Amino acid sequence: MTRFNSRLTNALSNKNPYQKAYKLGLLVSLCSAPFALQAADFSVIHAGELLAVAGEKPTTKQSIVIKDGQISAISNGYIELASSQITEADTLEYIDLKDSFVMAGLMDMHVHLQGELGPNNDSEALRMSDADVAMKSAYFANKTLMAGFTTVRDLGAKPEQIYALRDAVNKGWLAGPRIIASGGVSVTGGHGDVDGKSPDLLDMLTSKTICDGPFDCRRATRRAIKYGADVIKITSTGGVLSDTNTGTGQQMANDELKEVIDAAHALGRKVASHAHAAEGINAALRAGVDSVEHGSYANKESIKLFKKSGAYLVPTLLAGDTVVQMAKGDSNFMSAAIKAKAIRVGHDMQNNFGNAYKAGVNIAFGTDSGVSRHGDNAKEAVLMSQAGMSNQDILVSATINAADLIDMSDTLGTLAQGKHADIIAMKASPLESIDALLDVHFVMKSGKVHKQ
Repeated sequence: MTRFNSRLTNALSNKNPYQKAYKLGLLVSLCSAPFALQAADFSVIHAGELLAVAGEKPTTKQSIVIKDGQISAISNGYIELASSQITEADTLEYIDLKDSFVMAGLMDMHVHLQGELGPNNDSEALRMSDADVAMKSAYFANKTLMAGFTTVRDLGAKPEQIYALRDAVNKGWLAGPRIIASGGVSVTGGHGDVDGKSPDLLDMLTSKTICDGPFDCRRATRRAIKYGADVIKITSTGGVLSDTNTGTGQQMANDELKEVIDAAHALGRKVASHAHAAEGINAALRAGVDSVEHGSYANKESIKLFKKSGAYLVPTLLAGDTVVQMAKGDSNFMSAAIKAKAIRVGHDMQNNFGNAYKAGVNIAFGTDSGVSRHGDNAKEAVLMSQAGMSNQDILVSATINAADLIDMSDTLGTLAQGKHADIIAMKASPLESIDALLDVHFVMKSGKVHKQ
């Protein structure tokens, strides 16, 4: 990459040798500073191949002009800004991506930034303070950003910590993806409630947004929003990783689902529903849910309801693949109940996803990272491709569709004038081989270069 600063160049052109020497020292010190956390007033990216809008044909030899973190223009050819366009006070950088495929930042609509599945989960939960959890979350957030994912939706974390991480990233205190953070609402004993521990720990760790009955679930929803939730996460069915043999069928009753969704929508929040079994998927869709996570056993009725409502399926194939491999391996930390569910559900997810895609269901990219390793998010794209989804549609799901799901299409999802400068690059075209997403070498978020 070539980077150029107009103020420093003007300084070095000074004819006074003493001033020039001083300013050369200033240049050396500034060049050693962490530019990744600073945005120039103006940036110009020279893109060899540019996919400004997923689903459309990419263009070649393009220039993207960025001002104050937003895209101000996209032009044919490799342009340079005229001196009349900038002032002496402005910083200007040129970024050479002429040998790269450039596109909008990827978005993952289902992550858990506070941890990763493994044998030490329970012991870490007892040993780690809330501050430790926050530090670990920041580490995982950075790994996610470095993988080219500039926006994520976190669907399950300790609320106070994930909201603090979200706000710290927004304020520029930490490098991480833009975070849409959820508040969870679940029923007593269901997936999303705490399980597999002693009664004393169960009492201590049970969330205040665990609810029973429609009116209690309305209270829990309002409470989650009061304390900072951007989106509400519910669990309409059982889950694979609940340490209980309660299965993966419907657990949240129809009237509870309806109250949660109505209460959330009334306060301007969307609702995402974890759901494996068809009856739980369909109940959530009938109640007006905005996205279904996993959707492992979506049936013909599910597909009709998806298409009627316009709700999104967030497939999380990577999570299914991960738990199958763990359950078949030496994962002694998995109970017999978890292993049985993991092998059964994990194997079935990919085929059912392929059926939903072929039927025309809206799909938004999501991995359930935290089950899988953070930073490996793009492996989801490989599994989606293996299930029959076209490379073009995979990119649409991770940009345009994801932006629509979080109501941010006006600022994210494509590269266009006025939108956030969330931009990534790789050496190969993911339209030709989806594996190219596994090797992102350039990451910019809101005009700041984080990886180069």
